[in-house]
Order: sequence, then C-alpha cells, then structure tokens
Amino acid sequence: MLDNLDHFKCLKRGTAGAINIDPLQRGGILTPEAREAILEWADGYSVCDYCTGSLEEIQTPPIKEFVREALPQFLEVDEVRISHGAREGIFAAMHALCQGGETVIADGNAHYTTLLAAELAGLKVELVPASEGPGYRVDPGGYQEAISRARGRGERVAMAVLTYPDGNYGNLVDPKAVSEICTDAGLPLAVNGAYSVGRMPVSAKSLGADVIVGSGHKSMASSGPIGIIGATEELATRIFRRSKLVPKKELEMLGCTLRGAGILTMMASFPAVVERTRRWDEEVEKARWFAGEMERLGMDLQGDQPHGHDLMFFKSEILYEISKTAKKGRYFLYRELKKRNIFGIKPGLTRQFKLSSYQLSREELETVLSAFEEIVSNHPKA
Repeated sequence: MLDNLDHFKCLKRGTAGAINIDPLQRGGILTPEAREAILEWADGYSVCDYCTGSLEEIQTPPIKEFVREALPQFLEVDEVRISHGAREGIFAAMHALCQGGETVIADGNAHYTTLLAAELAGLKVELVPASEGPGYRVDPGGYQEAISRARGRGERVAMAVLTYPDGNYGNLVDPKAVSEICTDAGLPLAVNGAYSVGRMPVSAKSLGADVIVGSGHKSMASSGPIGIIGATEELATRIFRRSKLVPKKELEMLGCTLRGAGILTMMASFPAVVERTRRWDEEVEKARWFAGEMERLGMDLQGDQPHGHDLMFFKSEILYEISKTAKKGRYFLYRELKKRNIFGIKPGLTRQFKLSSYQLSREELETVLSAFEEIVSNHPKA
C-alpha cells in the first residue's frame, strides 16, 4: 500500500481564479503579504528558533509587539493571546472561569462549538431561545430570563456567551444590552466574534465584553486554524495563569499555541485587516444591495432586516422545485455554479444555503447574480 503514494503530491483545489462566496472563507483569504510570509515561515515550528519559553515574548519576528501591544489596542482589551481558533478560546475561558456542574448562558444561535466547550468543561448550558423564522432573533432580555430559570432550579450560573454575529444568519444582537444584564447578575460576558473580529470594527470595551474571541482563518486573513482570545485584566490573571510545574507556560494555552506559519500570516495581514474594518459600512451596504437582488430572483433572506452583516442565509423554494427534476437532483446548483467558476455553496444544498459578499467587488457580485438568474430561467420547475 505504501508503494504508491504519488496521489498525495498533487493537492490542488482547482479553484484558482474562481469567485468564492463561502462565509467560512471570505474573511480568511490571505493577503499578498501573508502569502509571502507563509512560504518564508512554513517549516515546522519555524518561530521557535527565537523562543525563550513563551510564544508571546518572541521579539524576532515581532510576535511580542503584535500580541502584547497591537492586538490589545485593536480590540480595546487588556490582554490578548493567540489560540488555535475561536472554539479553543471559548473553552479556555469556560475552563478557567467556571467549575464543573455550573451553568453557562448562551444564545440560541450559538455555534455548536460553544456547546461542546461547555460539555468538555463539565458545564450545563441554558439557552436564550431565538424567535421563529424568518427573523431568528435573540432578544437581549432573554438573558435575564435564562439566568432566572437556571437559578430558579438551584443552579450556579458562572458566565454568559453571546455570538456576535451568529454563524447561521449573521444576526447582530445588542451586546451592550446583554452586558448590562450580565453585570447586574454578577456574570462575566464572553463574546464569540468569529465572524466580526477582523471584518468589522470591534471593541471589547464598547461591547461590554469581559472576554472576546476571534477567528483568524474565518475573519483575519490568516492561514488556520488560528484564533485570538482577549480578556480584561481581572479575568486575564485567571485565564492566562501560569503552570506551577512549568512556570514559563500558561495552562489554558497548554504552553504555546501557534508556532509556525499561522501566526506569521495573521501578522502579515494585520495592517490590511485593520484598514478594511474601517470600511465596514461599505460591506454592509453591498450586502444589502446583493440580498435585495437575490430576493428579486425568488430567494428569501433570513435573519435581520435590514441586514447588518455580509453573512447571508437564503431560503429558496424555487431552486428546491427545480432540483426535483434537474439532472443530478439536489446537487444541480453546486454543479451549475461550478461551471461558472463560482464556489462556496455546499454540494447538495438548494432549499437553503449561506453565502457571503465580503471583500467581493460589485462586478464579481453581479457575476454571481447573473449566474443565479440564468440557473433559475434555464431550468424547468417541477
């Protein structure tokens, strides 16, 4: 079996020059500077040549300046560390700040990894329910009700998590309102900013977040998996506490996190990421225009109206009806888009799907719209 391994040598995606509309990837597309950095630092633990025991203390390349100064200023938070992703940041916060058997409050649109993190940390979860479609809204007041429900059962509530925005519909719940409820209840608030940090202006201070996490590979033009976690000075002493057995290492980070190309791509992209967050209003305007054109074609936008994020969730009965008689059935939409060099909607989805307009030009989005219009007009419905 090990005599024929040549098929491992050619690992091309086949998407060169394509229009990528995948919400998971739009904010993670590398900048030219990051592509250069990944070649320079791709070998193994490349940055460890310069490490004296703590990743965030490395001065060449300037990781210390990036982690200790640039990222805290960017997020307006006291301390930041690099993580393997947003989910690892959420787990670190839960594991450090909560005790087994306690309860975490989370929004009903929370990413599944929030639930996994709580389960792994030995915690219970009380969800703030989202409304029915098409809005799928989470009312900030629901946090007060969820806290009361859990405490009414005699549970000890330890913290709350808000997904901002959620990864399903791109809804943006008022974080300040949630923060005020948590403060009154004596709870720290962790904001999961996997789809906001690096895409839009985000200030932990303005949001009222005690902990904030972000995703480099989703939203900070980085080669993943990589993320960041920031915390107030008070909570940072607990989340970033050092080992008693290996005093130079932080327990929740398991000593060190990203030791190679990932963190260098995040650093190389950082100037461009900072700049693009200043143009967020343009991205929202573009997303609203695109959503309106999609609805004109018979696709129904779910979530916030007017929409406030580039991540969009559409329901489409018209494409579902076409799939009943189309060649390849429910895979027809993926194949039709692929023929037009458009990628990002998962194979097999027609009745509902997500996409993103982030960092795409008006011309590219018009190409996507034309593709959908052709697909609808050229296929008979069942």
